[in-house]
Amino acid sequence: MTPEQTTWFGETFEALVANVGRALLGKEEPIRLVLVAMLAEGHVLLEDAPGTGKTSLAKAIAATVQGSHHRIQFTPDLLPSDVTGVTIYDQSTQRFEFHPGPIFASVVLADEINRASPKTQAALLEVMEEANVTVDGVTHPVGRPFMVIATQNPIEQAGTYRLPEAQLDRFILKTSLGYPDRAASVEILAGAKDRTLALHPRITTQAIGTMADLALTVHVDPALLDYVARLLEATRDDPQTALGASVRGGLALVRCAKVSAAAAGRDYVVPDDVKVLAQPVLAHRLVLDAEAEFAGVTAEHVVARVLEQVAPPTMRVA
Repeated sequence: MTPEQTTWFGETFEALVANVGRALLGKEEPIRLVLVAMLAEGHVLLEDAPGTGKTSLAKAIAATVQGSHHRIQFTPDLLPSDVTGVTIYDQSTQRFEFHPGPIFASVVLADEINRASPKTQAALLEVMEEANVTVDGVTHPVGRPFMVIATQNPIEQAGTYRLPEAQLDRFILKTSLGYPDRAASVEILAGAKDRTLALHPRITTQAIGTMADLALTVHVDPALLDYVARLLEATRDDPQTALGASVRGGLALVRCAKVSAAAAGRDYVVPDDVKVLAQPVLAHRLVLDAEAEFAGVTAEHVVARVLEQVAPPTMRVA
C-alpha cells in the first residue's frame, strides 16, 4: 500500500467502527473484531445470551457499508433449500428459475445456528468457504462483501446440535458482545428504540472490496510467519488438547493480522497484531482432552498459555 492508501484505510476503519458504535453502545472491541473479519473476508461466530445486540450488530454493519441484511432463524425443521434457495419451474416461460434464499445478502445473521440439523448446517459450508451456492448443478455467486454472523446460546443446550469441527473451522473468529455496562444500559433504556434505523452509510460495498484487496498487500515478515507456525504447533503439542489449530487457522490469523495492521495505519504486521488476535481466531478451533475439559480448562486458557510459552520474534519488522 502507498502511504496515502494506508492513511485512508486507517481513517475509514475508524469511521466504520464509530458508525456501528452508534447502534451498539460500549462495544468497540467486538465491533472492531467483526469488521476485521469482514475485511479479511471471513465469518464470525457469536456465542452470547439472548438480548445482547447480535441482530443489531448485523443490521448496523449492513447499514454502514450500504449493503443488504438478512436474518435466518435456525430451527430443527429448517431445510437446506430454505437457506440457499430453490429452483422452481415457471409454466409461463416453460423454464426452471432459481429463487435465491436469504443467504444472498451482504451480512447474513444465522441466529441460533446450532438449533438446525447437521444437514442444514452443512448447506452453509460451500457458501462460507467459496462465496457460491450450487443448486441443481448451477453455481450462483453471493456477491461481495459477504459475511455470515452466526450465533449460539451458551446456556440453553436442549434441542441443539453441536457444530462439527469442520464447520467451526470455517469461522475466521469467535467472539461475544456481552451485556453493556451500566452507563450504556441507561443510555439504551433512555432511547428505547432501534438505533440502527438512524445509521447512514459511511462507505459503499465496492469500497469494502477495495479495502479487503488492500489488506492483502500488507507485508508479513517471514519471522512472523514462523511465529504463527510455532503457535499452531504449540496448540497441537499441548497435553490438554486432543486437536490443535489447523493450517486454515494459521491462514485466518495472518489475514486478520494484516487487516489489523492496516487499520492501525501500518503497511506491515507486528507481533502484537498476532498476539491480540490469537485467542478469538484460534480458541474455537481447539478440541480439549476429556480430562482437561472435566477439570474446567478452556480453550482460551490453552491459547493464553501458548502465547506465554512461544516467544515472538524480536527483530524489527518493516
